Amino acid sequence: MKIISIVGARPNFIKATMISKELRKKHKEILIHTGQHYDTKLNKIFFDQLEVPEPNYYLGVGSGTHAQQTGQIMIRAEKIIIKEKPNWVIVYGDINSTLAGALEAAKLSVRIPHVEAGMRNYNNKTPEEINRMLVDHLSSLLFAPTQSAVENLKKENLTRGTYKTGDVMYDAVLTYKSSAEKKSKILTKLNLKPQGFLVATIHRAETTNNTAKLSSVMKAFSKINESIIFPVHPRTQRAIEALGGLHLGSGNVKMINPVSYFDMLKLVKNARLLITDSGGLQKEAYFLKTPCVTCLEDNNWPETTTAGANQLIGTDVNDILNAVKKPYQKIKNANEFGNGHAAEKIVAILEEESSQELEPLLEKSGTSES
Repeated sequence: MKIISIVGARPNFIKATMISKELRKKHKEILIHTGQHYDTKLNKIFFDQLEVPEPNYYLGVGSGTHAQQTGQIMIRAEKIIIKEKPNWVIVYGDINSTLAGALEAAKLSVRIPHVEAGMRNYNNKTPEEINRMLVDHLSSLLFAPTQSAVENLKKENLTRGTYKTGDVMYDAVLTYKSSAEKKSKILTKLNLKPQGFLVATIHRAETTNNTAKLSSVMKAFSKINESIIFPVHPRTQRAIEALGGLHLGSGNVKMINPVSYFDMLKLVKNARLLITDSGGLQKEAYFLKTPCVTCLEDNNWPETTTAGANQLIGTDVNDILNAVKKPYQKIKNANEFGNGHAAEKIVAILEEESSQELEPLLEKSGTSES
């Protein structure tokens, strides 16, 4: 098989790492990095640390509006897909790079496997929900990480080509958590003791672009009587600066630059609690048996909340403060997310599906006939 994988941000890098390791044992993979995350701390360090080969193509799209990012990725990826003539174009998750890659592959009649298909929060005001729904309906193969994802797809009559595979992010945590514990020096660097601090991350546009929500979260952080380690996403940094650094005058909040995958795994594993609006970090906390408070009103990972390990609380100051004080159930296991072999299962399915396809996949130039 010849496969193009399209990635653009931290969660993509982690998922693609596990798939790449399996694919490259027997097949040719061409990696396209869109450059949606262009900061080195959010980008190159993941490839270096996870030993992912350098991308074959770097599109350098950078930041911009949803239309600008999506359009530029499609324009730049089109030439590559036409040139390489892959059997599949794999996309991951729900970011703009995911949608752009799927749209362009669909226009060129190349089959699309969607890794992490079927996730829904049924809030069409969030860009991630729009992206994941459109990508699922464009895709030929839907790799659902959980049973709830499978059920979501059934509601939309997406049963053909749907497979429950487990979660490749769970594969990654199982693979790298020991190395992270040994190699990361973040606790020593920040003078932290296990269970003696909280970790916080805030980066979603629905939070950072809403002054009231972001201000409320920052005010809550300043009122928590515990040390908070806060790796700050560049978008969040700009939004906080626009607020004048509001509510961060107290000494309990330590704002630091974005950290590597290993450092984040070690921080989350050793924290008393994670406070986040990240879908991926919710899961990583669950996999690492660390309780989580999620500053969102809706969630596409119900497995973490039904287990009592994660509380969905929005951005109200008092709700955050009460959730931080609340005792949480001990997390037993993460078997709702598979057995740690999702990547192997996905590659095996791709091989089986490819063996049934005899016709060449990309004969069109991609230009309109009208």
